[in-house]
Amino acid sequence: MTLDPQVKEFLQHSSFTGTFPLSMLSPGMIRAASMMHIGPIDENDIGNLQKIENHTAIVDGREIPMRIYTPKGSAPHPVLVFFHGGGFVVGNLDSHDAFCREMAQITPCAVVSVDYRLAPEHKFPAALEDAYDAVTWVHDHAEEFHLDKERIAVGGDNAGGNLATVVAIQAKEKGFPKIVYQLLYYPSTNFLGGTESIREFGKGFLLTIELMEWFARHYLRDGEDRKNPYASPLLYPDHHGLPPAMIITAEYDPLRDDGEMYAKKLEEAGVPVTLRRYNGMIHGFASLLDHFDQAKKALEDGAKHLKNILYLG
Repeated sequence: MTLDPQVKEFLQHSSFTGTFPLSMLSPGMIRAASMMHIGPIDENDIGNLQKIENHTAIVDGREIPMRIYTPKGSAPHPVLVFFHGGGFVVGNLDSHDAFCREMAQITPCAVVSVDYRLAPEHKFPAALEDAYDAVTWVHDHAEEFHLDKERIAVGGDNAGGNLATVVAIQAKEKGFPKIVYQLLYYPSTNFLGGTESIREFGKGFLLTIELMEWFARHYLRDGEDRKNPYASPLLYPDHHGLPPAMIITAEYDPLRDDGEMYAKKLEEAGVPVTLRRYNGMIHGFASLLDHFDQAKKALEDGAKHLKNILYLG
């Protein structure tokens, strides 16, 4: 397959070209560059939703900001707890606002977007602690927000996909809360690297090997964390009993093999898995709804499967 023409044009005009050595760039500079493609958000524009509200969960003295997208229709609503991508260093509620709005309208289910703590200010496992606590909080406060605690799914892209997979693992280990589905967009599942897709697409497709290592150095405490299955869920010893999953990957993504190997691990453990590879696409494409036609298709594909599980499964 060849690179999608819309992707080719996007790469030519990308605000972050990789011209400067990453050692010269601070997390703040990377965060600012990553948000340049995000337009202003009109908080009063709720589209075809019932409401959109910001809340702050207080767990063990920590504040976890959330944005809850509530669809129209009969309550209680099934819910997707969503974790944004950004290499554990960038991203926030606004960076994935358009994605979450669309997901809530198409499914329709409630979407709770979680603004977990970022590195390097907060190293591993801070983001994971926030992610698991957020899902537990949603379960415990389901009635307050007209949510169905028996129909909770987790999802995310890139780093958020990583967090979703590990939250599902921890929920299995602890027996709480009940998670019925995983919706994962090009998840990061393995900090050890060495895959064919990293070698083939680790330069020239926005997410580079250098950038991946920059994220890893900021997120992980030391080299041993790379082998921790809570950081690299591909290394988790027993994937049996995890919730069904849909995994979406991109052909020209260095993390493509990470997602597809994780799908194979789940399948070998008897977990129902739907795997979709979007040809011609790059890492992060699904949240770029204003740039790529295939982004909307990937969102709708995930929404369709999520709806089947939450409403029919």
